[in-house]
Amino acid sequence: MNALSSSEDALVLYGQRFQSRLLLGTSRYPSPAVLEAAVARAQPAMVTASLRRQGSNAAETGSDFWALLKRLNVPVLPNTAGCMRLQEAITTAQMAREVFETPWIKLELIGDDYTLQPDTLNLVEAASILIKDGFQVLPYCTEDLVLCQRLVDVGCQAVMPWAAPIGTGRGPVNPYAMQTLRERLDVPLICDAGLGLPSHACQVMEWGFDGVLLNTAVALSQDPVAMAGAFADATAAGHAAYRAGAMQAQDMAQPSTPVLGTPFWHQSH
Repeated sequence: MNALSSSEDALVLYGQRFQSRLLLGTSRYPSPAVLEAAVARAQPAMVTASLRRQGSNAAETGSDFWALLKRLNVPVLPNTAGCMRLQEAITTAQMAREVFETPWIKLELIGDDYTLQPDTLNLVEAASILIKDGFQVLPYCTEDLVLCQRLVDVGCQAVMPWAAPIGTGRGPVNPYAMQTLRERLDVPLICDAGLGLPSHACQVMEWGFDGVLLNTAVALSQDPVAMAGAFADATAAGHAAYRAGAMQAQDMAQPSTPVLGTPFWHQSH
């Protein structure tokens, strides 16, 4: 693959260009100051936030938090976290559009409160309703190919499959399915949920994913600011490796030096 300039190789979602391929959540940080520093270090494309945000103090939930979001100067991607019924997700998205003044929405419709697995039976309908209502929908989904294809069919211009259940940090538990998604779908794919290490982010980007969305792996690390930077660097490195085109794995050892046993200055020309 040919190298592209940063402007030509930008992440494009619903026609909008983003220089970063990392999206960062805003919950569970030790303090608002740490969140602000982590965002400054990572320089993400967007930060996610929820109307149902829960925090340990008023600064994480009230007017101070909204002021912090504005101060970050990063586009906000509202989400419908915590919604377990279709109409609940629709109503929350509509409220978020008014509060955050944006048509962007990360659609979360949870079907199981133990694994937080998306409701695969109603997610497509919810996405279809929101798209018809003018939303730019980024749906949180499983790595199921048929589900992702149906989301694309109803108008989602990107999908966000999980690598593992939210907050587990296990990394990609079904590499085959995730790589199949990349082979079969032509829309941007953002790995959402389950990444725990920068190497996990690098791996999915090497497979050709277009971005990653993180929260817990950064917020609950011992040094969220440094970890945010590590994930940003790993995401960029994985994408660069994908663009560069990796060598094919070989079953047998292949000498990197074509002629063995003879000093190169003695070889005939």
